[in-house]
Amino acid sequence: MKFQVATATGLLLAGQALAAPHQARQAKSAADIVAEIAPGSKSCDSTECRTAEQAGPLLATAMAQYGLDHAGQIAAVIALSAFESVDFKFKHNVSPGRPGQGTSNMQMFNFNLKYAQSIDALKGKVAGVDENAPDDKKNEVLALVNDDQYNFGSGAWFLTTQCDSGVKDALKAGDDAGFQAYMQCVGVTIDSGRQAYWDRAKQAFGL
Repeated sequence: MKFQVATATGLLLAGQALAAPHQARQAKSAADIVAEIAPGSKSCDSTECRTAEQAGPLLATAMAQYGLDHAGQIAAVIALSAFESVDFKFKHNVSPGRPGQGTSNMQMFNFNLKYAQSIDALKGKVAGVDENAPDDKKNEVLALVNDDQYNFGSGAWFLTTQCDSGVKDALKAGDDAGFQAYMQCVGVTIDSGRQAYWDRAKQAFGL
């Protein structure tokens, strides 16, 4: 499976940015791209982690589901998610172990609750739950959205529903200014670690 990237003439199943040679684009799968951005995802030694081979198709499906079809948008979401999950090794907050925090982009509980409420198959299961829920209930909600079919959609959901449209548009350029705007929406600063993931994402997509 490859990521769907918009072109002037429609959607292209592509692994690299549009400026890259056509032959190279077609040879690069979603799994290949994830492995470039998150090198640690080439292997997995626990029941919680996922490899690039597992995560790539799930991320590609999520990007299409949430209408992210520009290389810069997709690259930014993967860069953030890979950094936060330590190359998709974790899907719950390990340190300091915040109840209810997790998914591939390591969302706080209040966002995981909103995410669950947005999913038809889950919203009934979180009916009556609010942001002041006890810790065990927070972890129950996290367990719902940590299933693979939802876990890898959280980053795309966050960008398209919790950031204003200007951030989504800024990322289309695939430059550092757009990524900075995205990180401001997330509420974090760009340190050397985050920058390294973003740099690898740009390279993987030829941005």
